[in-house]
Amino acid sequence: MTAFAVLPNELQRALDVARERLGPFAELRYADTIGSTNDAATELALAGAPEGTAVLADQQTAGRGRRGRAWSSPPGAGLYLSVVLRGAGLASLPGLVTLGAGAAAADAVLAATGLPVRLKWPNDLVMGHAWKKLGGILCEAQGREALVVGLGINVMSSAHPPEVAARATAIEAELGRAIDRSSLVVECLAALRTLAQSLHTPDPSTLLNRWRDHAADGWRGAVVRWHDDNVEVSGIARDVDHDGALIVERDGRRERVIAGEVLWQPRP
Repeated sequence: MTAFAVLPNELQRALDVARERLGPFAELRYADTIGSTNDAATELALAGAPEGTAVLADQQTAGRGRRGRAWSSPPGAGLYLSVVLRGAGLASLPGLVTLGAGAAAADAVLAATGLPVRLKWPNDLVMGHAWKKLGGILCEAQGREALVVGLGINVMSSAHPPEVAARATAIEAELGRAIDRSSLVVECLAALRTLAQSLHTPDPSTLLNRWRDHAADGWRGAVVRWHDDNVEVSGIARDVDHDGALIVERDGRRERVIAGEVLWQPRP
């Protein structure tokens, strides 16, 4: 089992102030350095940890994104947070939960910093016309009734690998000032609690509409490319459906894209 450290004083004070608002989501575990917050939250979930149990780290040495890609997690440069959600059938809704978690993260960043973040299907937080990546979401099912939701948000510019730095941005770089990290953690936990409450009384249209409200400008009508039976194909993004799949128009018909790598070409 992962060994956790004492919460930094400023963060502990912020959680204490927000405890009534956060409820079970105030039960936060912290590590200065960890392999992956999703892995640590998975350990806790499999050991029976209740919904709202969360893991936060200052640095990840084995952080990952979708499809097993490495997620650059330099010390002090980002918010690396994973939360356990529980509920019957929840593990069958990773696409919908991913979109809901993206909207939750965007709400949290706006509330804590004033920065209006946009979303790119399926799991990216982006900024600007070029859709520079500010963060990402990773949802992983644990059995039939548990899901770990991981948030990775770039807070300050840092020494990311060249292939990451060229397409990344950070909250403090966008704002031109430092932010209150403890406030960002609290707002993320509060937004994820709201997401969990929505999932317990499922109304997919509500979650999807919140995602649409935050979606990157120009996403509808943008060209997307993906692989179908190892052949690259392209289509026009039209909408998202009740399961969180991307609806694209291809050769005059509509198709659902639910997995795999999707490359976006933003509209001019």
